[in-house]
Amino acid sequence: MSRKSENQGFICLYCGASVLPLNNGSYRNHCPKCLHSLHVDILMGDRSSSCKGLMIPIGIKTNSKKGMQLIHKCISCNEVRVNKVAIDDNQPDEITEIMKLM
Repeated sequence: MSRKSENQGFICLYCGASVLPLNNGSYRNHCPKCLHSLHVDILMGDRSSSCKGLMIPIGIKTNSKKGMQLIHKCISCNEVRVNKVAIDDNQPDEITEIMKLM
């Protein structure tokens, strides 16, 4: 499967927002409106996790190479993951939601 065919939009299962795919060569893995995600990956972009639980945003961290990252926790299996914040894309992450996590 090509990277382009894997990078598709979706409807957020938490807030119902229509989410566009990223156009910067990366994968969109969380809603830019509410910042929630689904536990769908084992490795970034592989979409092979069987969990499929809702991942809630629990914090923000800064990485010297990747910039600002969201910290998500799966409510089904308690796995914690970090994901790059999308601030310069066609549908940037909601800054007010990011600020709530700081």
